[in-house]
Amino acid sequence: MSPITVRHVLPTDAPALQHIYSQPDTQANTLQLPFPASQLWQERTANLRPGVHSLVACIDDRVVGQITLEVIATARRRHTATFGLGVDEAFRGQGVGKALLAAIVDLCDNWLQVSRIELTVFTDNEAAVALYQQFGFVVEGTARQYAMRHGVWVDAFYMARLQ
Repeated sequence: MSPITVRHVLPTDAPALQHIYSQPDTQANTLQLPFPASQLWQERTANLRPGVHSLVACIDDRVVGQITLEVIATARRRHTATFGLGVDEAFRGQGVGKALLAAIVDLCDNWLQVSRIELTVFTDNEAAVALYQQFGFVVEGTARQYAMRHGVWVDAFYMARLQ
């Protein structure tokens, strides 16, 4: 397998991101809605808000995953960041999520003065929970009926990693 390269997102990545987040399993395990508009991804890649860092993972110049880290701007929570992650279904289990997560942990630990990274993950997404635990994230609580998925309420874990 070719090496995984992580880089900052470019506006030209919008079609690949639309593809990744249009996949049924990605939609089921994120808070994305079906039928994402191409304009949405064009705007997200071209106009990042302050404190937002969006990275993509590439294999042979093909975008196969994406992570967006947002550092909380509120004065008393500036030490905290949250993120969302998606990996192309065809490239799961190949270290893409791990490479993206390693990149944002490095940003937080060594560059952004972020000492707390937090996230939510559906309780039945065992692969994602295991990945987060590899990086030191721990479950801090469970949100019952956190979100709707395929017409059914699903629970989510609140997880965090402290530096």
